[in-house]
Amino acid sequence: MSTATTEPGRGAAGGGAVFDRIVRPALFRLGGGDAETAHEWTLRRLAGLSRSPAALALLRARYAVSAPRTVFGVSFPNPVGLAAGMDKDGAALPAWPALGFGFVEVGTVTAQPQPGNPRPRLFRLPESAAVINRMGFNNAGAAALAARLAGLRRPLGVPLGISLGKSKVTPLDDAVSDYLASYRALAPYGDYFAVNVSSPNTPGLRALQDRGHLDALLTALVGEKPVLVKIAPDLTEPAIAELLAVCLDRGAAGVIATNTTLGRDGIAPAEAHRAGEAGGLSGRPLTARTREVVSFVHRETGGALPVVGVGGILDPADGSALLDAGASLVQLYTGFVYGGPGLVRAVARAARP
Repeated sequence: MSTATTEPGRGAAGGGAVFDRIVRPALFRLGGGDAETAHEWTLRRLAGLSRSPAALALLRARYAVSAPRTVFGVSFPNPVGLAAGMDKDGAALPAWPALGFGFVEVGTVTAQPQPGNPRPRLFRLPESAAVINRMGFNNAGAAALAARLAGLRRPLGVPLGISLGKSKVTPLDDAVSDYLASYRALAPYGDYFAVNVSSPNTPGLRALQDRGHLDALLTALVGEKPVLVKIAPDLTEPAIAELLAVCLDRGAAGVIATNTTLGRDGIAPAEAHRAGEAGGLSGRPLTARTREVVSFVHRETGGALPVVGVGGILDPADGSALLDAGASLVQLYTGFVYGGPGLVRAVARAARP
């Protein structure tokens, strides 16, 4: 896997001079450099902006890109989405399409509200263009998200995905009923649902990728709305192949590849001290592995199972490479942290025919 240079966000082409020189450095200084403080501050500002139709219109004029496609029966204005984790509780939903995203995935949400793991739990690695997180599905719960979505005053204008996870207090043997409770509460609002069985930050969760657990989960959840399965980059190819067979057998609409990794390859030497932080690593160190997994899924299923590629998209070429490898859609999280809305626009433009 490749390693970033010492320039923060290296490879985040299209971020724009203002974002690169002013906005990102200012955000990175908030809270004494605490990444979660900056995240929360940004969400509050975007939530406020979401209440201003004029501001949203100005942003859309600058960042919106038309590159339409239809995947698993859903129409997307462009193939670049916001990955789960950025806006777990849907606090700033109208802002994301205005910033150029062709779809938005909220969550991961759990049936029970939960605080997540103790802080600090989110760490930027600028020289590696990476992030380590051990958030632990901190969210207000499925009922709170359903209430927020029910109260939206106007349509988003882009598809909404909802990522579902298991409540930490729920035993693994009761996982199906826990996911099903969230799904039932949120079914009227999502255009598709992502089953997150691959976060490294909830004890035992990745066991749900095994054939028996996943079969039971998809049997319960697959229905009217498209259901996708989010997989870990740390699975072997035989394990991925087994998972894909379950997805095809049970009518899953697609796969999201990939979640964060427990590996630490690709961290810059100057940030090697961060390698011991518990949690999932995202960003540039995942670029090559994500492409490998996307390519394997596409090849293994003969293109029968659409793939959403996420992980290590730091410039337009990264996004194009995932689409070329077989992804139908892509998502940004860490790339957005380093590249801002200019990166969203640049990746979407590169995806146009």
